[in-house]
Amino acid sequence: MNAILPPAAAPARVRHVVKGQAVEGDGPEYGRAPHRFTTPPLDVGALVWPRPTPTPAADVPVDEIIDVLVATGEVLRRDASGALAQAMEHSVAAGFYPRDLVETSFAHLGHMFSRASMEFMIAQEIGGKDLLDGWREVATPSGRPARVRAFPCRLLHVIAGNSPGVAANTVIRGALTKGAHLLKLPSNELFSAPAILAALSEAAPGHPVARSFSAAYWRGGDEAVEGLLFRPQYFDKIVAWGGESTIKGALKHVGPGLELVAFDPKTSISLIGREAFASEAALEAAAEAGAHDATIMNQEACTASRFQFIEGSLDQVDRYCERLQARLGEGRRSASAEPRPLARGLRDEIDGLRDLEDYYRVWGGYEGRGLVIRSDEAVDFYPEGKVVNVVAVERLEDALRHVNVATQTVGVYPPQRKGALRDLLAAAGAQRIVSLGAATPEIGLPHDGFYPLHRFVRWVNDEG
Repeated sequence: MNAILPPAAAPARVRHVVKGQAVEGDGPEYGRAPHRFTTPPLDVGALVWPRPTPTPAADVPVDEIIDVLVATGEVLRRDASGALAQAMEHSVAAGFYPRDLVETSFAHLGHMFSRASMEFMIAQEIGGKDLLDGWREVATPSGRPARVRAFPCRLLHVIAGNSPGVAANTVIRGALTKGAHLLKLPSNELFSAPAILAALSEAAPGHPVARSFSAAYWRGGDEAVEGLLFRPQYFDKIVAWGGESTIKGALKHVGPGLELVAFDPKTSISLIGREAFASEAALEAAAEAGAHDATIMNQEACTASRFQFIEGSLDQVDRYCERLQARLGEGRRSASAEPRPLARGLRDEIDGLRDLEDYYRVWGGYEGRGLVIRSDEAVDFYPEGKVVNVVAVERLEDALRHVNVATQTVGVYPPQRKGALRDLLAAAGAQRIVSLGAATPEIGLPHDGFYPLHRFVRWVNDEG
């Protein structure tokens, strides 16, 4: 007797946005069951803003743009239409993150559109609203008159799917810099960007800022699409987030007139001084801070610590490892309490270490509630899924040989040790030094070693 199989779920329908207008329809189908999805037919020509016409928001005052973005945040927080809730459910169904982490990530989106944060971004990253709204007079050493402006660009964004906050930050930065922006949707986060842009259009229907954004999906590397779009006659810059394949794919198209702004893959670490063993309270605080930094977006974020170097005797280090492992599985705003079993390849690597107890010790299991490996040298595989490699060192300076240009964030405990380490860390290649427990990024400060808003514009001179 043949078994009766349940009907396959219909593919999820992805919405595109073209210059502020939602586009729906049944076009190509992508993915595999149960994560199939369809997109509207792709009209490549509709996704670009022709030159030499200025970008839609080029002459809109920055203060008005901030008002529109603040109103967008209010729309997202209210979600009266249910569009954001629907996008969240689609993201839960995609299965990349557990429900509790998806819910907290989407609930935070509206709060990202903060007036104070946007004012801070412009002051820090651009140097003032006047540079965005017009031409600033500059006094030159020669006495020759000069004027400078942060001029709007046409940007094609290949955004990452490890957090819906990436899409929100892209919209905020893009709007503040008055450019025209095409967002290529990532296959593992197809719904947050269209929902954010729908909120923007609801907050300010037909506004030039809304008309400055499009969002669409195509398969990465599809030359039939990218061979047409990735051209300097359409875009000034490609803004690429993601792994090595994404960055290399973007680099193929870079040339005169088409620049790459790369948020390339990074790894983060922690440095924990022997001060952590001054008292039980200090040890508990260090373990909690270390667990927070290790589990940001369930350790999918570049800011999440994977290797933690610690001063102390073997007994002391083992005490820290025990306390750290007990906290890795806890739920936080940026981490889920729901366990996800470790991948088979990672389990095999750790199984091999369990047989070498003279050199390694392991706390925790493979169910995804957190696992810690203690060693004298960093392991040669990539910890993920709430797996942390704790490396015992004589001095925190001994960890410098593990720091390079791919090291993004370094958390330090106690904070007083940062002053003696930060120049050494920066010289080795690290881009961000924080107090342990503070690895969650602060908007408006440098990201990956540069100011994003500064790179999102084209700096133009008027001289003589």
